[in-house]
Amino acid sequence: MTTLMTTARITAARIAVRIAAAGLALLLAAACTAPAPPRSQASPAAATVCAPPQGPPAAQTATTIDVIEQAYFCILGNHYSGATLDARALLIAGFAALTQELNRHGHDLPGATMPALTGNRTTDWTAFETTYRKITDQVPHLHTKLAVTTLEAIVAALGDNHASWTHHIEQPPDRYDGDGYGLGLHANLTSRQATGNPEAALPPLFITTVHGGAAQQAGLRPGDLIESINGSAPFIDGRPTPAINALYPQYPQARPVQLRLLRHSTGRRWSVTLTPGLYQQDPATLQTVQAKLLDNDIAYLRVRAFAPDTADRVFTAITRLRKGRTLTGVVLDLRGNNGGSPTEAIRLLSAFTHGKTTAHLCTVDDKCATLRTDDTVDLLNLPPAVLTDRGCASACEHFSSAVKDLHLGPLVGTRTAGVISGPAQPYLLANNTLLSLPTRHHLGPNREVIDRIGVPPDHHLPPTPKDAAAGHDPALTKALTLLHQ
Repeated sequence: MTTLMTTARITAARIAVRIAAAGLALLLAAACTAPAPPRSQASPAAATVCAPPQGPPAAQTATTIDVIEQAYFCILGNHYSGATLDARALLIAGFAALTQELNRHGHDLPGATMPALTGNRTTDWTAFETTYRKITDQVPHLHTKLAVTTLEAIVAALGDNHASWTHHIEQPPDRYDGDGYGLGLHANLTSRQATGNPEAALPPLFITTVHGGAAQQAGLRPGDLIESINGSAPFIDGRPTPAINALYPQYPQARPVQLRLLRHSTGRRWSVTLTPGLYQQDPATLQTVQAKLLDNDIAYLRVRAFAPDTADRVFTAITRLRKGRTLTGVVLDLRGNNGGSPTEAIRLLSAFTHGKTTAHLCTVDDKCATLRTDDTVDLLNLPPAVLTDRGCASACEHFSSAVKDLHLGPLVGTRTAGVISGPAQPYLLANNTLLSLPTRHHLGPNREVIDRIGVPPDHHLPPTPKDAAAGHDPALTKALTLLHQ
């Protein structure tokens, strides 16, 4: 659930998405409360260990073992799986990361041995903390680094694509509205998929868009195949490698990225080194909703995110396109839509049907709140066709799964990202960083799991380097054909 996810704004957008999702999570809290851990297993302060922020966080302070403790019990008390989670998995992951970080800095201490764990959450934490303090007291110059590494590993051990810890948020200096940061390109494997569900990616890796910056200056074009990144193959035996993450650097990571490229139209192979930086983007790519009229009076709307006003923007655009003509259908292009507000996804769905279930948000013991259409929204009375791809994630998958299950119109393109664990609620930690956790997990209208699986299209039309190079859009062509029938 994210807002507009251009490369330049990806870090800030992640926070905005979690805060947007928080409203829905809070509304559901009373109706769908997860059972608390047994009293003997819970921290004495578990009920008050963390709370949603009441405004922008103050200046960040150092991450310490006390902050790790707060996050640990916050996870157990608030993550949807917290009531049944084996907390030992979190502590083991944190301790493994701690020892690996010590080793990287040349301090593989003899006392860095994991304490025995019993399965009791409180006593296990006490054992962990005691050992942690003994270890880190020997390397005071690494206190903050070790704490950050440990907490990151604990959160990662949840295996949840909507659970995260946000810290060290930095923005490029002297950035103006419309500025992007990065290499100035996007590939068919999006940044969200590269981090959230890379296993679903298929080769080859190729450039789909050149926004500007270093990529434009180097003469890169859509359709160019990326054969290696910093000397590493993007795919090995058909599986993506971590090298792909280098395509989407975040500030202040300004390390050069070397690409080996192939241009099929000419057979040219060459290498280029791109340095991340600020670049001016086309203002049109920053618009949440873009609209235009296609042949046969079909409205085309590119919806890049489910921002707080997305549904109203779509309705306004359709009203304008309707002036002086009778629309015959609407294409909703959700490719690359990384999500955002589930409320906006529901409102947009409600313009095509009333009285229907759009999703379920459930506790770990399968107590679910049913999300339904907002029947105060006027029906558009237009047949939709929806374009999806692996960049369609979170709230975008909420929308797509409902369109499919409710038979509102065809999905055209490729399977969605499979990154929809559940709406994330932000919690403020003592050092003014944000821990975001899904308090419920998402199921589709038919109670199917979509997370890590995605929503399959009705008409599978994967993008190809040849189409990208020629500017062809087979998915849009197919959608128009279906609406003409």
